Amino acid sequence: MAGGVILSSQTRTQTLLFSIPKLPSPLWKLPLFSRQFLCKCSQTTQVAAVDLAKYKEAFSRRMDMAGLKPHHRVAIGVSGGPDSMALCALTAFWKGQGLDGKCDGDGFIDGVLAIIVDHGLREESTEEASIVSNRVAKMGIRSDVACCDWSDGKPKQGHVQEAARELRYRIFQNVCVKNQIGVLLTAHHADDQVCATAIYFNFHSAAVYVVCVLICLLSRNSGILGLAGMPFTSQIFSAHTHSHTEVSRNYGILLVRPLLDFSKEDMYKICQGIDQEWVEDPTNQSLLYARNRIRMSLRDASWAFKNELQAVISACRETRVYIDYVCRYLMSKAVTVSHLGYAVIDLEILNQSKVEDICLSKFISLVLQFISQRHRPLRGNTSKLLVGYMHSFPCKTSLTAAGCFLSPAPGSGGMKALVCCSVDSFLPSNVGLSHQHFHAEQEHSTPDEIEQIIADGKSYADRLVPNASDVPFLEVTSNSVLTEARRLGMISESTHTKLLSLQKEEIEHFKSKSEVKADYKTKHGIKSVSTSPSEPLPLGQICCFMNRFFITWKLSEVSKEALEGKSRCGCKSCIVGHDTVLEVRNMSEQDWLYLSDLSKSRTLGNIQEQSNSLDRKVALRKDETDTCLDYARVSAQRALQSLKSIPAAARRGLPVLVNSQGLLLSIPSIDYQGCSCLMVSATFKPKVPLGGDHSSFV
Repeated sequence: MAGGVILSSQTRTQTLLFSIPKLPSPLWKLPLFSRQFLCKCSQTTQVAAVDLAKYKEAFSRRMDMAGLKPHHRVAIGVSGGPDSMALCALTAFWKGQGLDGKCDGDGFIDGVLAIIVDHGLREESTEEASIVSNRVAKMGIRSDVACCDWSDGKPKQGHVQEAARELRYRIFQNVCVKNQIGVLLTAHHADDQVCATAIYFNFHSAAVYVVCVLICLLSRNSGILGLAGMPFTSQIFSAHTHSHTEVSRNYGILLVRPLLDFSKEDMYKICQGIDQEWVEDPTNQSLLYARNRIRMSLRDASWAFKNELQAVISACRETRVYIDYVCRYLMSKAVTVSHLGYAVIDLEILNQSKVEDICLSKFISLVLQFISQRHRPLRGNTSKLLVGYMHSFPCKTSLTAAGCFLSPAPGSGGMKALVCCSVDSFLPSNVGLSHQHFHAEQEHSTPDEIEQIIADGKSYADRLVPNASDVPFLEVTSNSVLTEARRLGMISESTHTKLLSLQKEEIEHFKSKSEVKADYKTKHGIKSVSTSPSEPLPLGQICCFMNRFFITWKLSEVSKEALEGKSRCGCKSCIVGHDTVLEVRNMSEQDWLYLSDLSKSRTLGNIQEQSNSLDRKVALRKDETDTCLDYARVSAQRALQSLKSIPAAARRGLPVLVNSQGLLLSIPSIDYQGCSCLMVSATFKPKVPLGGDHSSFV
């Protein structure tokens, strides 16, 4: 919830800078003013008439580019500032025009919800949230005011924006899921064009000149992909499943930024045009944040200076569009994903494709992020190491990087590379039970609708992919972007010198900030898998194991009766003992040995003789019936045959279920069941799909 002074639409009148989107040909070669409408407004309280029709037309065009139509249900992230209030107004116009003014039973525009987050960091935040809610209601938009729950304490100075953003997006997801809305609109605009993961930037920062993009990201060595700024569309995925009893499809929320072609001044003009009040965020003046430090130092910078930087960013975005297209092609041709949680890359296809290293780096990064479900960008030496590994054809060595283990695929002669999860790597908390309910009976089926929206957006974007010869930065690193931009005539010598000076200053700020941030992250759930070998899984609930496998278990009806004391049938001792909670962990070498010995056992006496060698785990079956033992022995024999076909490195990533005494009960991915009364299922469904979240930079 943005905080500060409440302003009216008559308070501010400055320069109007309005961009009409056009097809890139390529964009960076076009003079910036050939793509913009520029006029001067009076500096008095007399407000010039605002032609809202042009804004509405441009907004509708951008929504169409995203694959969105007025009948689609959307949510809007609203802070109360001029940007989000302008977004609400344009969305209301767009919805009303397409639906002929259709409203719900309470008089609100059908299919649009404003999400207002009260961060609770200031005393007046609750009152401000109520004011904003009333304002959007007057536009005909229903709102949901959500309060932040700082259960671990409010963030310390220096971490406020990062922590607030993380919690805010979690709330956005929860509210969208609760209301069966699959599209979230945010009010980022051209002046906000910064990398979405940059740690210093607000979700809804104001008055950030495009120069902040380049300087901040160059100081972080973000690479060409980072310099492309925020995507026009992208997906965010919930940290939880949405059902206690069934495995649902990936429930990504489509994040759309339809105002990226609008400037900050456009936001003020739209609010003025509809006589709409807003709230100014006082943090925009704080020098704690990089965007403000740079903005203040460039307050008197010329338009030519800013236009040149916009050209560089446009060129980086065009490069990003091309790279993303190449990666999608390679993933469709060179990657095979197993339902057991590993992937195989065909190095021969990569070698024949002769793709640029920057494309290859992004490609292998996406594959590793998918397998590990650790979605952090690969940088520096790690990226170079992996690109070198892809070039080693045929491959003969193994390596561990970015939470994954890479090695020659068995039987391929080094022509293919195996990629599996490294369970010994430090990863975010890997096991989590579902905590939210998914109401399947609700009217709207979001996943199918979102898939179609994404497909329509991709179809539009694919028509804009440039030829490789028109892509300017394929062979340069982030450190040489400015030099290459100077060579290509995108920026002048004076702009180049000024940027290098500002970049040097920001690098010093970033270095000191990084040291603090590293300490901050260690306090938020980062742990090694090896230090937490198992996690509890109650009867009937779903566990998302390592963000990749959805696991649930239940008992047969006969065993349920035995557990409740209603029957003498069933082997409740081998299943759960005296409770209804099992544990899930990774498969180990001891599990293989256990299955091997169990498969050779013929009688209960044989089992008891093996107790010493198997740490007494097999001997725990002494109370079972011969029927149950025979079932387990046959299942173990089949499981061993299945395991032999799985690369040894990939077996360690398989989930197994054990009881409270440590006895192996199930390896559901290969259908091993230690008891006929136990029913276990495991579905390989990574939270984020191959290729990462869908994104478009058109």
